[in-house]
Amino acid sequence: MVVVLLGAPGSGKGTQAKNLIQRLGIPQLSTGDMLRAAVNSVSDVGKQAAEYLQRGALVPDSLVLSLIEERLGGQDCKDGFILDGFPRNIAQADALEALLTRLGKKISHVLAIDVDEKELIQRLSGRRICKKCGTGFHVAYQPPQVAGKCDQCGGDLYQRSDDNENVISERLKVYRAQTAPLLDYYRHRNVLREMRGVGSPGDITDRIMQVLKA
Repeated sequence: MVVVLLGAPGSGKGTQAKNLIQRLGIPQLSTGDMLRAAVNSVSDVGKQAAEYLQRGALVPDSLVLSLIEERLGGQDCKDGFILDGFPRNIAQADALEALLTRLGKKISHVLAIDVDEKELIQRLSGRRICKKCGTGFHVAYQPPQVAGKCDQCGGDLYQRSDDNENVISERLKVYRAQTAPLLDYYRHRNVLREMRGVGSPGDITDRIMQVLKA
């Protein structure tokens, strides 16, 4: 089973990916994680990607696809995988389809998690991260026991610079512009599965599993 996860920032896509790993027994392939791992990689592809990252430059799609192809050679991917963070636009979707076809694979489901923009802004703007240990909190949904302090280590909590409302609104605008045509792309291929990303994480996972089984 090959699953592509689509969802705006704050949609809970990362949480659902982790839940699906447990339910489906297949790995999550996050392009963000793969790019970060490339910095320490000894492979030629990893070293090339690391050069772009260290310069703060955008890694070309062709190189990201090479990283994905390299990762798909892992034994844990033989029964399928969950692709998170790629594709982000039509050009990437075309390139991914060509890669999978060459490897004798195809996308089974594209899961698009939809959440209203107002809710997304509330989720993201309320996030707080511990400076010391990186534990995450939310001022409304998961507040710390002591305001501004981490429950785990007592470190100070901070708000990421890209989690203020103006930046969030711009991030969502870019996401919607890129994703709207991508939804149509996969809808025409009869692999798009759209669902509301509201409710408890477990309930959303249950709904996703029902869709996948159907």
